[in-house]
Amino acid sequence: MQDSQELLQRLNRRGEPLSKGHKRIADYIGAHYDKAVSMTAGMLGKACDVSESTVVRFAYAMGYEGYPEMQQTLRSLVRQRLTAEQRFVIASEIDPANLMDTVLRNDMQNIRKTVEEIPREAFQQAVEAIIGARRIYITGLRSAAPLAQFMYHYLHQICDDVVLAGQTTVDACEEVERITDRDVLIGISFPRYSRRTLECMRLARESGATVIGLTDSEMSPLKDASHICLCAATEMAGFVDSLAAPLSLINALVLAAGLSRRDALREHFKRLENIWDAHSVYAEQGKG
Repeated sequence: MQDSQELLQRLNRRGEPLSKGHKRIADYIGAHYDKAVSMTAGMLGKACDVSESTVVRFAYAMGYEGYPEMQQTLRSLVRQRLTAEQRFVIASEIDPANLMDTVLRNDMQNIRKTVEEIPREAFQQAVEAIIGARRIYITGLRSAAPLAQFMYHYLHQICDDVVLAGQTTVDACEEVERITDRDVLIGISFPRYSRRTLECMRLARESGATVIGLTDSEMSPLKDASHICLCAATEMAGFVDSLAAPLSLINALVLAAGLSRRDALREHFKRLENIWDAHSVYAEQGKG
């Protein structure tokens, strides 16, 4: 009940008392938020035994320009609360015949939304912080771990001192403990957000380091823990996180950092190619 009340308080932008009919809608959303996120205004009205126009007026009363805007906010809030079981139930409603198209189109929409909404100024600030840092710490746990590993793999080739925290037997916060005001920490997390990632980010901020958050929305708890927050859409078609947009954003950050050091990096890659050839790191084309 407490979680439902918190959800409704965050959804209600105006914070004003609700009428009897509007309270019925709010109570339904609080009790069935996992279903309400995918309902049209007409479907929600039917479930609450009110008219569709009452649902639309409810959205206005909550401080939104219409029902679609309120529904989008609700989706962002609810995604933080969905359990694995609830995600699976939602995924089970996808038509198997259209599953591949549904998932790929969903990823495309996430990338498109990210391109349209991400502030270019914040992106450039993040790039400048990365290339100006003495040491770069990267942390991402659970489903975000592959993103952190990917970013580490390439930044390690560009920058002199990069630390991937939380991927070994050592606790992530222990690895971040020596961070200073000359360093940068990049925290990566998406719903459901990792408490440990947040703790690392707060520790780094308290130590004076610049903290960059990579997350899904301005309502993410990573926003307040970051100096620079970059949001990539991760709306999912099923129980598997959609990480296409976050990965594309990381690609852009890494490329921008690399191009800022193009001459030195070109020579570095030449040396690396010689090492890879000498040790037969890669299979020759056309051979097993």
